[in-house]
Amino acid sequence: MHDTWVGEERAERLRLDYLRAEQRLAAAGIEHTIVVFGSTRICEPAQARAQLAQALAAAATAPADAALARAARVAERLLASSRYYEEAREFGRLVSLCNPDPAHGSTAVMTGGGPGIMEAANRGAHDAGARSIGLNIELPREQHANPYVTPELTLSFHYFAMRKLHFMQRARALVAFPGGFGTIDELFETLTLMQTKKMEPVPVVLVGREWWRGVLGFERLLEEGTIDAQDLGLIHYAETAIEAWAIIRRWYRRRGRPLFDPPGSPPDDPADDPPERTTASEA
Repeated sequence: MHDTWVGEERAERLRLDYLRAEQRLAAAGIEHTIVVFGSTRICEPAQARAQLAQALAAAATAPADAALARAARVAERLLASSRYYEEAREFGRLVSLCNPDPAHGSTAVMTGGGPGIMEAANRGAHDAGARSIGLNIELPREQHANPYVTPELTLSFHYFAMRKLHFMQRARALVAFPGGFGTIDELFETLTLMQTKKMEPVPVVLVGREWWRGVLGFERLLEEGTIDAQDLGLIHYAETAIEAWAIIRRWYRRRGRPLFDPPGSPPDDPADDPPERTTASEA
C-alpha cells in the first residue's frame, strides 16, 4: 500500500513539474524555440583573463604544486574557449533580430538558464530586446538563473525528465557549444530521438568543429559499424554564430518550411549560406 501511495505521489509531482512550465509557456505564446547548450564554465573573455591571471599567480607561489599547475593550464584553455561565449551571445542576438516580433514573438531562444554559454545566449537575446527562456533545475548545489532570462520565462524543474521534455517539445533547432556532461547528454538524447524517429528532425549544429571532433569521435562510430552514414547527416558543424544561424535558416528554406510563425523574418540570401555539408564527416 505504501509503494502505491509513493508511486501516485511521484506521478503527481511529475505532472505538476510538467504543467507549471507548460502553462507559463502557453500563456506567453511561446510555440517554438531555438535551444542552446554549452558549458557553465566558459565565461566572457574579460573574466577568463582575470581567472587566468589569478591561477598563474597562485601557481607561481608554489612551482612544485601539480594541482596549481593544472589549474593554470585549465584557466588558459578556458580563456581560449571564451570566444565561444561571444559567439553564443551573438547567436542569441541574431536569432532574436530575425524574429518578426522579438518582444512578443512565438519563437524564442531557450537555454538551461544558468551561467556560461547559457548566460551568453540569453544575453544576446536581451541585447536585441527579445524574450528568452531559461529552464533551471533544482540541484544539491543551488543554481541561480542568469540575469538575462526573461523573468516570467524563468522556469524551475525538480525532475530532469520534465526539463528534457520541455527542451525538445518546441525545439526548431539545437545549437551546442563546447560543454561538459550536461551538454553532451542533451546532444546525444536529441540525436537518438531523431535517429529512432521519436521526434521530427531539426537541425543540430555543433559550434567548434575541432573541439567537438577532439572530444567525440563520431566518424569512429561509423567505422566501427555502430551507426550508419545517414546518422552522421544529422550533425552540422559551424565556427561562428553567423555560420550556425545560416545553417539553420538554409535547413528550413530547403524543406519549404517556415522557421518563424507567422513567417516574416528577413528573406534568406543563399549567398550568405556556408558551403553545403552532406554529412558530419564531410563538414
